[in-house]
Amino acid sequence: MKVNLRIWRQKGPESAGSFQDFPNVEVVPEMSFLEMLDEVNRALEAKGQEAVTFDSDCREGICGSCGAVVNGDPHGPGKANTLCQLHLRSFQDGDTITIEPWRAKAFPVVRDLMVDRSAFDRIIQAGGYITARTGSAPDANSVPIGKERADEAMEAATCIGCGACVAACPNASAMLFTSAKVSHLGLLPQGQPQRFDRVQKMVDQMDAEGFGGCTNHSECEAACPKEIGVKFIARLNADLIKANLGNLRK
Repeated sequence: MKVNLRIWRQKGPESAGSFQDFPNVEVVPEMSFLEMLDEVNRALEAKGQEAVTFDSDCREGICGSCGAVVNGDPHGPGKANTLCQLHLRSFQDGDTITIEPWRAKAFPVVRDLMVDRSAFDRIIQAGGYITARTGSAPDANSVPIGKERADEAMEAATCIGCGACVAACPNASAMLFTSAKVSHLGLLPQGQPQRFDRVQKMVDQMDAEGFGGCTNHSECEAACPKEIGVKFIARLNADLIKANLGNLRK
């Protein structure tokens, strides 16, 4: 089968970008999306032209490194998949596929499809460390945690920080990402000592990075490859209110 590609090309954050057309690219349905980009780059390099820059690492939907908007959808069509898990069988012969980077002020374009997502790292760093003592693993029943709560904490912890939630949100909000990182510690006993201080610091850093505010579109939940729910945003907001009330009492 053959597809027509429109790929965003941009030399850097200060450069103007534009789409470059790649007509009649020969692909097979079993080929993954990133394998297709690899083939495009081999053809470009054979002609002495610059390859398309894109993020890629594990190619198993675990690391969160890959990411691009495909025909208007973060990570492309389908549900609960990353770009590296997208295959050409999701498209038809003769389709035109438009590929562009995450669009957000807080994710400046490094080159072509690669963006700088270090803002996520700084949000996590703002949360600091927990004061719970580490060491050898405790006995399984020494810290009782209900299954429902443990499952919810695990759901939040599945966030891979890919940034699809930001790319999907019309406000480029990072609330789903931040709420997941806040909640997977805030739901567990080990995360309680810094619980309210942590949420305040992480939300402050999120705002400082230039992410937009959440207005409950829920596009983030629909785009999340790990299907993390917006219920965590509600939990973050509740903890943030408690943190602010605590600060007022001081």
